[in-house]
Amino acid sequence: MASERDRGVVTAFVLGLAMCFMVTAGMAVDGGRIVAARVEAADHAENAARVGAQQVTLLRLGWRLLDPVKAKRAAEEYLSQHGVNGQITVGLRTVTVTVRLTQQMTLLRLAGISSRTVTATRTAELVES
Repeated sequence: MASERDRGVVTAFVLGLAMCFMVTAGMAVDGGRIVAARVEAADHAENAARVGAQQVTLLRLGWRLLDPVKAKRAAEEYLSQHGVNGQITVGLRTVTVTVRLTQQMTLLRLAGISSRTVTATRTAELVES
């Protein structure tokens, strides 16, 4: 028979084990959400950069350069239509877009982690045809 000093040891062990399972589940669920947010940010950055890079000027003169005003406006419109904020940089032949998304946590909120911000940067470049 168990002595008086062994009472409650199993309860503490089970409680500790349950906490480990909760943290592991939180890392799996919320970790997956963070990866999905990163992929979404990268998709938006890439698509906005492509839309901006389609704003080509000086074709009649045989040059292929970006119209910086139209390129930035087109990329901004894409981001706005999708409810995403981003930073856009336009060069003579490139459009670079950086998108930041904040992902809310579900299970890790119990551990004090309420959200994580992910960032993705993509560049579209004019190529010679």
